[in-house]
Amino acid sequence: MPIEFRPMTAADADAVVRFLSSNRFPFHVLAEPSEDQVRPGVEKGRFWNEDSQGYWIDDDGARIGMAVLQDLQDDTPMFDLRLEESQRGRGKGTEVVRALCDLVFTSMPRILRFEGQTREDNIAMRKTFLQAGFLKEAHYRLGWPTHDGGHVASVGYGILRQDWESGTSTPIDWEDLAG
Repeated sequence: MPIEFRPMTAADADAVVRFLSSNRFPFHVLAEPSEDQVRPGVEKGRFWNEDSQGYWIDDDGARIGMAVLQDLQDDTPMFDLRLEESQRGRGKGTEVVRALCDLVFTSMPRILRFEGQTREDNIAMRKTFLQAGFLKEAHYRLGWPTHDGGHVASVGYGILRQDWESGTSTPIDWEDLAG
């Protein structure tokens, strides 16, 4: 059974709070979010508003995490992916990211590209992006704040609709000003 996405609504608020506060997310600014830290944003509709839509991720009928499409008013949305701790390291990330691309490009015809970012030290997610057909497009030095007050680089990835449709990758000309 393929990955399925179920849209979150206000009725999911308590379940979202439980999910976020019962899992560690070592590559997010809030690595170990508490219920008190996440509840206000959830109750204000952070995951279901005109610019963001959260989804439960189901695999073979079992919930394995959540994904949030952000910047939905722009022509280049981004996503936030959070897998349940027990699901990490099992190869599900690539399958989920590919399914997210399918969701975005089939249900949002005006979208030309889809983006995501991660920390430079999140090697698993960086490999996931590449395996899902994304290309590295940016490396923002010291662009990601860490939970301990420091900063690491933020690495940006993107996939074009035309590449998703064709199964290819349009190369980036990094040396366009060379010479």
